[in-house]
Amino acid sequence: MTEINFIKNQSGLAEKNISNTLELLKEGATIPFISRYRKEKTGNLDEVEISAIKKEWENFLAIEKRKEGILKSIEEQGALTDTLKTKIEGTFDLTTLEDLYLPYKKKRKTKASVARENGLEPLAKIIMAQRENDLEYKANQFPNNNVANSKEALLGAQHIIAEWVNEHTGVRNNIRKLFQRKATISAKVVKGKDKLPEAKVYEMYFNHEENLNRIPSHRLLALLRAEKEEIIRLKTAVDKEEALDKIDPFFVKSNNEACTDIIFDAISDSYTRLLAPSIATETLQEAKQKADQTAIDVFAENLKQLLLAAPLGEKRILGLDPGFKSGCKLVCLDAQGKLLHNENIYPHPPQSKTNEAIKKIKSLVNAYDIEAIAIGNGTASRETERIVKKVPFDKDVQVFIVNESGASVYSASSIARAEFPDYDVTVRGAVSIGRRLSDPLAELVKIDPKSLGVGQYQHDVNQTLLKAELDTTVMHCVNAVGINVNTASAPLLSYVSGIGPKLAENIVNFRTEQKGISSRAQLKKVKGLGAKAFEQGAAFLRIKDGEHPLDNSAIHPERYKLVERIAKDLKVSVSDLIGNSELVNRISINSYVSDDVGLPTLNDIKKELKKPGLDPREGIKIFSFDESLKTISDVKIGMKVPGIINNITNFGCFVDIGVKESGLVHISKLANQFVKDPNEVVKLNQQVIATVTSVDEERKRIGLSLID
Repeated sequence: MTEINFIKNQSGLAEKNISNTLELLKEGATIPFISRYRKEKTGNLDEVEISAIKKEWENFLAIEKRKEGILKSIEEQGALTDTLKTKIEGTFDLTTLEDLYLPYKKKRKTKASVARENGLEPLAKIIMAQRENDLEYKANQFPNNNVANSKEALLGAQHIIAEWVNEHTGVRNNIRKLFQRKATISAKVVKGKDKLPEAKVYEMYFNHEENLNRIPSHRLLALLRAEKEEIIRLKTAVDKEEALDKIDPFFVKSNNEACTDIIFDAISDSYTRLLAPSIATETLQEAKQKADQTAIDVFAENLKQLLLAAPLGEKRILGLDPGFKSGCKLVCLDAQGKLLHNENIYPHPPQSKTNEAIKKIKSLVNAYDIEAIAIGNGTASRETERIVKKVPFDKDVQVFIVNESGASVYSASSIARAEFPDYDVTVRGAVSIGRRLSDPLAELVKIDPKSLGVGQYQHDVNQTLLKAELDTTVMHCVNAVGINVNTASAPLLSYVSGIGPKLAENIVNFRTEQKGISSRAQLKKVKGLGAKAFEQGAAFLRIKDGEHPLDNSAIHPERYKLVERIAKDLKVSVSDLIGNSELVNRISINSYVSDDVGLPTLNDIKKELKKPGLDPREGIKIFSFDESLKTISDVKIGMKVPGIINNITNFGCFVDIGVKESGLVHISKLANQFVKDPNEVVKLNQQVIATVTSVDEERKRIGLSLID
C-alpha cells in the first residue's frame, strides 16, 4: 500500500488533494501557509484536513519503520519465511504487527522457555495433535536430569502450549475485541489510604466499577491519577468463562480427553497468566490514549479561545497586580506596551492607605495619559477593583479584570528576565497583566500553555502529544491574526509560519539595527531568512505604513504584481483600491484566473482588499461582577449572578463569579437541549448570567446553571 492510499483510507480525502498536499509538506511548507496560500493545489483543504494528512503520513512512516525493524530481527533469527514476510509487509496496523512479531520477540526466561530447554516441545506437539491415547506412557519418555517424572513433563508441555495460545494472532484478536466491547474497570481503595486528607478528593472511586468503553475521559484520567498516587488499585477485566469460550475452538479439535484436558488447562493458565494481563494492559492503554486525546482537544480548544480573546488594542494602560500585605504593584505602559513607570500602593490592611492609593492612581492616570486599567484577578482583586472605581478620574477610564493565570510563571522566566533585566518579578508580573489587556495573544505566547489554567488533567496526558497539539494551536492563532513585525516579541515571531526561534531573534536584531523594518522585501536581508522562509512567513508579517501599500495586508508578496495589474485595469493606484468596497466590487475576478491562480485565491484577494489586515478577534466588552458578592459565604442558592467562563472541560465549564472559588456548570446544566460538547454552546471568556444551584462552603464548591 502506498502512503497516498494509506492516508486516503484513513482520512477519506481525495487522492489528488492528498498527493498535492503531501508534496507541499515534503517541501517544508507549513500548514497555515498551505491552507491560506495554496488552495488551488490542495483543493481548498482547511487546516484541520491538512493536519489530518500530515498526521496519517507520520503514522504511515512510523508503521514502515517498525516493519523494517521487525523484518530485520526475524531475519537475523533465521525464522523469516516468505509467507511471514508477505504478512508483515501487507500489514498497516501496529497492533497486528506486534502480534505477528510476538513469537519472535526476545523474551526473558519463562516457564515455556525452560520447558523447551528441557526438551519438552515434542511432547507439547504430540498433545496438540490430539491423537495420543496413552499420554502417560508417552510422557514417561521425556524425564531427564531436569525433569523428574511424567507429571513434570506434562506440566512443562502445558506451559509451552500456554505460550502458543498467548501468541496466536486469532486468539489475541478475539480476546482484544471482547475486552474492547465488555471490559470493566474497577477500583478499590488501598487499605489505610481512605483516611488520608489527600484521598478525600477520590472517595467517590473507593469502590467503583463501570464499562471501560463508556467511561468519560475525565473520570478515567482521575482514576489513573488516583492509582498513580497509590490511593486506589485498578483492575481491567472481562468474564473469564466468556473469554475461554472464544479461545477453546482454536485449539480443541477432538474428543481425546487425555490431550484435551491438558489443552483446556493450558488455555486457562495462558489466559490468567499471559493473555488477560497483556490484553487488559493494552486495552487500558488504548482507553488512556483516547482519554488523553479528548483532554488534549479540550485544552487546545480552550487555548485557542484564550489566545484569540478580544484585545483592547494599542492603548496606554495601567497594569495593577493586586495584593494585601505586600501591597499592589502598579505599572504604566505606553500604547506599544513599553514600561514607563512602576511603584507600589498599599490600600488594604494592614497598611490601609486607601486615600493615598486613590490619589496615586489618579495622579498616574493623568501623568501618563492612561486610557484603561487592567487589574489581575488574583488575591485582593475585587477589593482593589472597588477602590479603583472610587477614583474621581478627570476623564473616562475603562477598568477591566484580567485573568492573571501564568503571570507569575512568566515573571520568573528567561523571556521576562531578557525583557526586563533591571526589574524584579513583581514588576514583570504587573506588566504581563497590563499587556494581556492590550493584546492577549502577544503576551500569552510567552508562557507555557500548561500554566494558563485552561487545561483538564494536562499533567496526566501524553506530554509529547500535548506539546505538539498546543504548539500547533498557538501557530494557528498567531498566523490567523497576523503579526506586526516591528513590535512583536521574539517568542511571538517564532510562531509565524516558516520562522522559528532562531530567525525570530535575527528579525528582532535586524529591526533594532535598522531602526525598524519598512517593507516585506527588506525581510530578505535578515540573516538566515532565505527564499523558503520568506515564502512561508512574509504574508503573516504586517508592516504598518510600509513602503508597499499591501505590506499591512494578508495578501502574499507573490501576488503583489497581480493586484497592481488589477488596479491598473481599473485605472487606479493600489492605495486607492485598498479599503474601497465600490472599486473592489468592480473587479471581474474571472478575468484573472490563470494556471497558478484560481478563484479561491482571487476571492481571498478581493476580500482582503476590502478590509486589509482585518483582525479576526472580537472587540472587548466591559464586565462587572455582582458587588454584593465578596466571598463564598455571600453566595446563596437561587441567586442569578454575572460571571465569566474561565475554563471549559468535557463535563461542563467553570465560571468566575467574583469570589475566590469558580462555580461549576455541569454539562447537563448548560442548555435546555442535550449537549454533547460544551464548546458547542459556551466559549472561554464568555460573559454569562448563571443561577446558583448549590453551595458547599466546607468543600468550597459552587454549582451553577445556565438553563433559563
